[in-house]
Formats: sequence, structure tokens, C-alpha cells
Amino acid sequence: MTGNANQGTNLDPWYGSYAARTAGLAASEVRALFAVASRPEVVSLAGGMPFVSALPTELLTAAVERTVRERAGVALQYGSGQGMPQLREQILDVMALEGIRAGVDDVVVTTGSQHALELLAKLFLDLGDVVIAEGPSYVTAITVFKSFQGEVVHATMDDGGLNPQALRETIARVRAEGRTIKFLYTVPSFHNPMGVTLSWERRMEVLEICRSEGILVVEDNPYGLLYFDQPAPQAMRSVEEDGVIYLGTFSKTLAPGMRVGWAVAPHAIREKLVLANEAAVLSPGTFGQTVVSEYLASADWRGQIDTFRGVYRERRDAMLSALQEHLPSLSWTTPSGGFYVWLTLPEQLDSKAMLPRAVKELVAYTPGTAFYADGGGRNAMRLSFCYPTPDFIREGIRRLANVINGELSLVSEFSKTGPLTVRPGVDSDRVLPPNIG
Repeated sequence: MTGNANQGTNLDPWYGSYAARTAGLAASEVRALFAVASRPEVVSLAGGMPFVSALPTELLTAAVERTVRERAGVALQYGSGQGMPQLREQILDVMALEGIRAGVDDVVVTTGSQHALELLAKLFLDLGDVVIAEGPSYVTAITVFKSFQGEVVHATMDDGGLNPQALRETIARVRAEGRTIKFLYTVPSFHNPMGVTLSWERRMEVLEICRSEGILVVEDNPYGLLYFDQPAPQAMRSVEEDGVIYLGTFSKTLAPGMRVGWAVAPHAIREKLVLANEAAVLSPGTFGQTVVSEYLASADWRGQIDTFRGVYRERRDAMLSALQEHLPSLSWTTPSGGFYVWLTLPEQLDSKAMLPRAVKELVAYTPGTAFYADGGGRNAMRLSFCYPTPDFIREGIRRLANVINGELSLVSEFSKTGPLTVRPGVDSDRVLPPNIG
């Protein structure tokens, strides 16, 4: 065998043949937990899986039956790289709920909004280009940007979302280092993983910073309609058309298995997105698009979103009350929508190192380190309340509290142990192990 294959390994003889950019591909800590989470005895507070059982099966059954009976000739055929016109019209109605006014030609349908992130990374990122993202940020977005050899640099968040002053300082620091910033990636409403929401005032300030600095904004909004009491502020795309790319999806308000999302972008970028879409998948799946379109045309989809809000509100409340009961000394965010609570641990604890013990105690979470490109988040974790029932959430938090308190007890016990010493004339001829000496 000749060529790069000679640079392989025993595990992968083709290791030396991969493109350099594959070094950015890494297993997601969230996805890796799904195998554990599927065990019935484990309470999973890890994955952000929607509670699709709250969707009445007859709604989708009717949409699928009409698709097969009346529109099979379209649904089973190749489609447009931009997506079905009828569905794009309906997406305009969905986005109007968050103040977005757009035309049908502005929308590009994608295979979930995750696919839109990959298309944008492919269009914009060269080796070493910087994406500024909130710290913490959506784990798979980090993976996508790194897989196209981009570098993710975090701007600090607080309970009010992305901190505008931190954004200014991050931009200045990156440019002082001579690096190129391609865009800001943000999840402003019911943030993944922190659960916090960027206020309207901060949204306007972030937009103004990016306008003045010539930086494109990628606004990822999977959770915006899943508020509990009051709607989130309107989307940034509602007031800025030329400098914002907006990403939406039906994964959280309908079902992730449909794999239907979309992007709204300025004209020139939209044209390139369509070309990139065609190069990647030829056309997004027409069967899924047709089913979603039939659902939107015939079902009370607004009422169904309201049903989801009630389900997730109840589960959020169960998690917050359980945290207050079992871990009152810790701090956490209080989401007003979405799927997630961000729990901050005492500084001496490491959520990633603690995870095996948690799984042994039959509870799973996502370590905070999964949401940073730079190793941050060690003493934090994301807790998802979207999938387990309220009773399972309460039991999961009880188990988690046992794990955390057990770790704190160990740390406290070991902190009482003094350093090892060598006694002159007694131990001086002994060789200490390399991890001590």
C-alpha cells in the first residue's frame, strides 16, 4: 500500500488520508450521553429532547395521510434547493409571531437549523477565522465551526444574556491579535445552555456594536416561541435585515424527527445558501416539508405550541423547586422559557470528572465543559427539564444532590490531609512516586 495510507494506525489505516479540517470533529458530550440516557433506570437531565408525546398523534397522522393520498407526486419527488414555496409562505406566518417581516424569497429551507449552521460555516470560514460566541454556547455549533477550521472565541454572559461590554472587549482583543472575525453566533432567547434571555435593550446594543464593527450576526432561535409567561423580546432580525442571518426550526415546536428548519438571510447570502444547499443535499427532503406544510395548513399549530408551553412550564417549576429543596446553597438560572437550567457548582468541583459517579447513581447531566471551546465551564452543568416527567425530574435532582454532596464531602475530607513530607535521616533514601516527587 502506498501514499498517505502508510501514515495510518492499527485502528484506522486511512488516518493519514483525512483532510486537515477533520481535526475539528469531536464527539459531542451531549450525544455521547444519549446511550446512557436511554436506559430506563437512569433519570436523564442531559439531552434537550422535546417531549413529542405532547403532540397528539392524530394531528400528524392526518397530515401524513393527506400527503400520501393527495400530494405524493410532489412529496416523493426531488424539490427546489430553496425549499417548497408553500412551506416558505407558512414560515413567514411563524416568524411574524416574533416581529419578523420577510418575503417568501428570503427563506431557505434546510434539513433542520443545524444544517443551516453547517452551510454558513462552509460559506464563511477559512482556516483560523474567528466566530465570536457566547460563553457558554451551543455545543454542536462549536463542533460545526471547528470542523471548518474556524476558531470559537467566547464573550462572557451573565443572567441577562450576552454582555455588550464583554462583546466590545472580545472584538477589540481578537482584532488586536490580528485575527479575522467572520460573525457573531448568538442564541438570544431562552439560551442553550444557560436558559437566560437577552433583553430588548441589550439586543439593540449588540446590534449597534456589530453594525459599527462590520460584523455579521447569526441569530439562532429554536426556542423563541416556547415562553412560559411573557413572550421573549422580538427577534433581532425584526429590526435589522442587512446584518442578521436568522435561523429557525420546527424541531422544538413540532418534532425534531421531521428535520425541517430554515434560514432568512440578506439577498446575496441567501443566494449562496441555496447553492450550498444544492451542493450538499440537492434539495431538503420534500416529504418532510410536505407533511409540515399540511400540518400548518390544517392543525391548530398555535394552540399546540401553547400546549408545549404548559408542559415545559410545569417541568421547569418541578426542577426549580427540587433544586431549592435539595441544593439550596448552590446557584442556578431561572429560565422564562425553553428547555434548560444552568447550575453553578462550588469552585472546587469538576462536573465532567463527577459524571461517572452520577451515572452510577442513575442520573445524567451535561458537563459545562461541553459548551466551551476553551475548556471553561468546569464547575457548571446544564440540566434539561424538557423530557422527563415532573416526578422523574424531582427524583433526578435528589440523586444529583446526593452526588454533589458526596463529592463535597470527599473534597472536605481530603483538604484536611497535609502534604507528604520526607523526614531527614529516615525517608531521605526512599524514592517517591513520580506523581508526588
